[in-house]
Amino acid sequence: MRKSPKRIDILFTLSFVFIIGFVSAQGSKKPFKDTTDNAFDISHYLYDLHGFLPIVSPITEPAVGYGASVAAVYFIPKKDKNIKKFQMPDVVGLAGGYTENTTWFAGAVYAGFWKDDHIRYRGIVGYGDIKLKYYGTGGGFLDQNPIKFSMKTSFVLQQLVFRLGESNFLLGAKYQFSQTDVAFFEDNDIKWLDPSDFSIRNSGIGLISEFETFDNLFSPNKGIKLGLYYDQFAEFLGSDRDNGRFTAYGIYYQQLFPFWKAGFRIESQLATGDPAFYSLPYINLRGVPAMRYQGEFTALLETEQEFSLSARWSLVGFAGYGRAWEVADNSSPYSSAWNAGGGFRYLIARALRLKMGIDVARGPESYAIYIVFGNAWLK
Repeated sequence: MRKSPKRIDILFTLSFVFIIGFVSAQGSKKPFKDTTDNAFDISHYLYDLHGFLPIVSPITEPAVGYGASVAAVYFIPKKDKNIKKFQMPDVVGLAGGYTENTTWFAGAVYAGFWKDDHIRYRGIVGYGDIKLKYYGTGGGFLDQNPIKFSMKTSFVLQQLVFRLGESNFLLGAKYQFSQTDVAFFEDNDIKWLDPSDFSIRNSGIGLISEFETFDNLFSPNKGIKLGLYYDQFAEFLGSDRDNGRFTAYGIYYQQLFPFWKAGFRIESQLATGDPAFYSLPYINLRGVPAMRYQGEFTALLETEQEFSLSARWSLVGFAGYGRAWEVADNSSPYSSAWNAGGGFRYLIARALRLKMGIDVARGPESYAIYIVFGNAWLK
């Protein structure tokens, strides 16, 4: 049974008090007003004053329990007077978090949009001590009797994607490295797990292909994004074992009416080779615990509908369904999960067309609450 959600109210309060307090401290400079509607807006602060956006938000991921994260997001705008259209700013972020089951993490990210968005760079470095439960795959004993374990992971990602001419097609590659050490909390009979899973170094490259027509990368109102990735970890690159993963996804937004935007997301993943038990794909939906529903192959569908109340405020409703199963054994039982929920968005930076908000999601077992920066399907 989940603990009392009253602490959620405290975390929400901290989130907004921190930002509002920061805004008030800068009040004399008035960088937080939009002259077009006199509403609260951070465009001028981020774009002209090169400010950072402080975010204190609750963590209610069902897999790790209640907690809080602290982040500082810094925007580096482009100011090339020869280019009249809007240009995506580079983004630098520092973040850390802690939850009630003693999970903690810290990391940094840099996202660059260079040469008028013809080159996209992403760099991530981080460390986490994550406490999770393993439920197995496709039901069985572990489905009702999961085993608890900790996963200490250091992670590095370097990624470059190039636009093909002036088209909407992008191709690129990435390198990723991780060192993961696993320990079990209880005296469980885990002989059926591969002991080599308990300490693994992964080093591999990935291929990226995308097609994108979004009108805005932060909070798109219309457009489509299709992606096909393949990641391969290989011993000749320094990995302890060979394994890989195919990922295919599609995200589509359409403005049905001036007040109504519809969004749809499909995603599927397939594991190859010999992945560790915690590296298997899982159903990734809001409100569904991470690693709760795993399998060699996963597929999901989710929709999100947004209704504008004003130029700044909107309401969101969403629902989804996914399955996970073993490919090698078609007779094995599959696991499935659903989600449903709603929330709101506020246009916090009109010049960047950046929205923020809160979502409340319900999955098969519990509720979860998320702070959304940009959009919930940001990739």
